[in-house]
Amino acid sequence: MGAADRLESTREAICRAAVDCGRDPGSVRLVCVTKTFPAEDVVPLLEAGHRVFGENRVQEALSKWPPLREKYPDIELHLIGPLQSNKTREAVELFDVIESVDREKIAKALSEEIARTGKRPRLFVQVNTGAEPQKAGVLPESADSFLAACRDAYGLKIEGLMCVPPVGEQASPHFALIADIAARNGIKELSMGMSSDFELAIQLGATYVRVGSAIMGERDYPA
Repeated sequence: MGAADRLESTREAICRAAVDCGRDPGSVRLVCVTKTFPAEDVVPLLEAGHRVFGENRVQEALSKWPPLREKYPDIELHLIGPLQSNKTREAVELFDVIESVDREKIAKALSEEIARTGKRPRLFVQVNTGAEPQKAGVLPESADSFLAACRDAYGLKIEGLMCVPPVGEQASPHFALIADIAARNGIKELSMGMSSDFELAIQLGATYVRVGSAIMGERDYPA
């Protein structure tokens, strides 16, 4: 089974999960995560009509996506990995959605770059629901104040929240936690759920699910 077939199977699974919990399948969007895969592996998905993709690293995305966009101009590209402040200019130029806003230094850099260029990528705040020291994201107890700072101090419109639950833990409490934070802050978009748990995320309100290996196959990470 090729990537295009796995894409179709994933779309069908998303549809079933939405219908099973009484949601409109159109309320859940699939972000196909293509990090580490070359452009030629992405083309079959584009040819199959998929247009929403996620990348972890600005530099990798810069080498991969501009040529693809020349042929497929309606691509929607999400940055789902940590954003370094010195990559803000490139990120604002390249990405349509930045899901990993997680500290004031980044909020300030994004505000300045948006003002300079007039480009306005959609912004999500990443919440480190498991308080893992090695993982990016604002801590849950700081999320409300950080969202207020993004809005009031930096003039940023935050449209969504994103989380990556700790490996080996039940994901549902983490999904429920960011859904609660979103609800009390009037935020409508929730990016949560990956290859192993996107059906559960849909039950708990995900509007974006980020699926990589279930579509692309296992990654061969460099040593």
